[in-house]
Amino acid sequence: MNGGFITIVGVDMCFGKEIFKVGQILTLRKDYDNRYDDEAIEAVLESVGGRVGYVANSCRTVARGTGSSGRIYDTFEERCQARVAFILNNAVIAELVQG
Repeated sequence: MNGGFITIVGVDMCFGKEIFKVGQILTLRKDYDNRYDDEAIEAVLESVGGRVGYVANSCRTVARGTGSSGRIYDTFEERCQARVAFILNNAVIAELVQG
């Protein structure tokens, strides 16, 4: 599952964008208990001890040119990895990587 970019949102509600570094590896994990989104995927950074945001799944939050959680949800079993490519004011753009 190499390639393709995703938008990570909600970073300000977790640890903030300051914890991210370009090239950093994130674990993407399906959030089966999310009551707001049946295709929720959380972004996890083990070095901070947990969730650092969610893969965007709304036309209002998915950056142009990136995939939503709905688009990638069925492409992996439980978890996969993504590499931070860009850090924006309110989101992080990451590239899906083999993991």
